[in-house]
Amino acid sequence: MRDDRLHPPKGIHADQRRPGERDRDRILYSPALRRLGGVSQVASAVEGHIYHNRLTHTYEVAQISLRLAQHLKRQTSPEILKQAGDLDPDVAEAAALAHDLGHPPFGHLAELELRTLLKNHCNVDSFDGNAQSFRIVTKLEFRHDNCPGLNLTRATLAAILKYPIRDLGDPGQNKWGAYTTETKDFDFARALLPAGDHERSIEAEIMDFSDDIAYSVHDVEDFYRARLIPMHSLILDGEERSRLVEGIVKRFQTKSEKLPYSQSEIDETIQRVFAVASLGKPLTRPYSGSGDQRSALKAWTSLLIGRFLGTGITVKVPSKSSPRRVELNPETTKEIFVLKQLNWYYVIETPSLLTQQIGQRTIIRTVFNAFMETGRVGGYPLTFPEVFRSQLPARTDSELARIVADMISSMTEQQIIDMYDRITGHGMGSIVDVVLRG
Repeated sequence: MRDDRLHPPKGIHADQRRPGERDRDRILYSPALRRLGGVSQVASAVEGHIYHNRLTHTYEVAQISLRLAQHLKRQTSPEILKQAGDLDPDVAEAAALAHDLGHPPFGHLAELELRTLLKNHCNVDSFDGNAQSFRIVTKLEFRHDNCPGLNLTRATLAAILKYPIRDLGDPGQNKWGAYTTETKDFDFARALLPAGDHERSIEAEIMDFSDDIAYSVHDVEDFYRARLIPMHSLILDGEERSRLVEGIVKRFQTKSEKLPYSQSEIDETIQRVFAVASLGKPLTRPYSGSGDQRSALKAWTSLLIGRFLGTGITVKVPSKSSPRRVELNPETTKEIFVLKQLNWYYVIETPSLLTQQIGQRTIIRTVFNAFMETGRVGGYPLTFPEVFRSQLPARTDSELARIVADMISSMTEQQIIDMYDRITGHGMGSIVDVVLRG
């Protein structure tokens, strides 16, 4: 059941690898994964090696997922694992490698822009990075001519579904795991779980928790090194911590959302997170890149991740009152929440990044509209890459919009910037340039 593939392989293939290992390798060698080296994590992927990009982030999520799954498999009784649906570390790693494949250039803001654009053309489906990841592994990647996608096992497909629901056009639904175009693949994956079970598989829970760990810890590391997050002040200065707490409160008030913790809890958690860092003098001063600071920073991130892995999550038997297959340590959840808020306060919601994002949304919108117009008037033989050209002409605007969204989601940030420059006349390029060969 777990190892089933929607398209059973034909013939006999000698392969020493387990099914989950084969899935992991198929994703690892896919062009869709390599593209993430040119896609933002938070800062633009073209800004240099000081920041994580989506590919380095993905590798770290995969490593954390693998080690966490191995740890949980050792620590959990076989009876509990069986009742919870079983656990395969290879599947957890494969899901982590696939989890960000659908992120378009410029990341989350482009996802929101594409969602807005597609809502104007599609009756049901719009755009979601998670659903796009599922579409890539089931439809858009190539492995064999006789079946679409990577033909992953049922267990790996289920593990990729961070949001195990489809887009059904509900205006209040802002996250989903699959489009209606992938209903067959979605149903195949979810058949792994009992009928009526709407929770994630164990491997999907591990992948999501590992994503939170990598994002929260390594982004703080990046932006301390970039001198945007004043870790030294948060360690030593109570007034700086107070300003941060007030900023977090204000952010939730602006969004009309309930703050999950009290102000005193947040302040105490900030102090606890940085307590170990304060033991090393190097982190109590602004970052300069000295050897002792780099060593101290790595020791701090390693200790945090080790603590999260060791005590942050346990596998349990699901029940009607508590249907999830894992239980998260409340203190770990609180610490990850606080680390994420550092990124929002000091980096994401700042004029330097927000003004940059205005331009990025303009690029996404302009390229989308240009290719929609080209597709409508029949200019696609000369402009669309061959892999997408073969799907044209589209029968409806909805089909065309999906093709254009697939194309944009297959680009790196430099590719879409170059395309924007060409079609707006800001940079004409050369007649011999390779344009979106695919």
